[in-house]
Amino acid sequence: MKWELFCRVIDNHGDLGVCWRLASELARRGEQVRLWCDDVRALAWMAPGGQAGVEVLPWQDIAPPGGLGEVVIEAFGCEPPPAVLADIGQADPAPAWINLEYLSAEGYVARCHALPSPVMAGPAAGRTRWFFYPGFTADTGGLLREADLLQRQQSFDVAAWRARHGVAPGTLAVSLFCYEPGALPDLLGQPNVHLLVTPGRAAAAVRALAPTLPVTWLPAVPQPAFDEMLWAADLNFVRGEDSLLRALWAGQPFVWQIYPQDDGAHAEKLQAFLDWLQAPPSLREAHAVWNGLAPGTLPELSPARLAEWQDCVHKARKTLQAQTDLATQLIRFAHEKH
Repeated sequence: MKWELFCRVIDNHGDLGVCWRLASELARRGEQVRLWCDDVRALAWMAPGGQAGVEVLPWQDIAPPGGLGEVVIEAFGCEPPPAVLADIGQADPAPAWINLEYLSAEGYVARCHALPSPVMAGPAAGRTRWFFYPGFTADTGGLLREADLLQRQQSFDVAAWRARHGVAPGTLAVSLFCYEPGALPDLLGQPNVHLLVTPGRAAAAVRALAPTLPVTWLPAVPQPAFDEMLWAADLNFVRGEDSLLRALWAGQPFVWQIYPQDDGAHAEKLQAFLDWLQAPPSLREAHAVWNGLAPGTLPELSPARLAEWQDCVHKARKTLQAQTDLATQLIRFAHEKH
């Protein structure tokens, strides 16, 4: 089928990161995707080689050239432009119109997944928009997972990567992709740590503290190379939605910095995720401190503690691997609704 995927960049290209992974995976499975985005600059480093089967177009109020595709996805509630809505209203047959929602482990996800939302007014009146929720349980839309992900990880040479990036044997390699956590000085004070710092806000936050521990300042890299960093590190500090999921698939211990919301709703969302993860008390403590939701300092990153965290992640990953991935479910759902 032909897919129209609409994306607006809101937070440091995280939305585009998710949409590009989805568009690429759909294309690898034989689908045709047009990705409409209001800011594609990050693709220059995120996906410099592009992807066969994916056409990138600027966000504009025009009818899709050659006619509307069989599937329209608005990512994270970004409503398509009026000209596209008009096409949705006039197309015969109507496309499968899907709102791909944010990832959450909260209970409402399973209750709301795949529910219809009839459109009562505007150029697309009379059509139905369907809500599609990614999630961590079998009664949701699942998670993005490339068909060859596990094979790529199994063939990856961790020792060679660490040597290329100056990580000495026996050193705790810690990757850092974050906002500006108040507990960052706690991390910089941990013994025997080599920081792998991603560019942007994480790098600026670390530089402002003038660290004395070994640091590798990483450049912006394509998505597969970002995954490799997560595979090579002993502990990953991640943020947002895309890197949380990649940290889960990496199977390494991780601490997630959730995007803060003014009304404090992020605290409940984080708690729901940690409950699903069955996180041990020390990992819950690390998340609370790292997200500024509790006083105190980060727990010591001892080998025993990291082993406990990794065991927790491995069990969660094994459960997820037994579930149907998001792209498979989305293709099936689109065929049903078109």
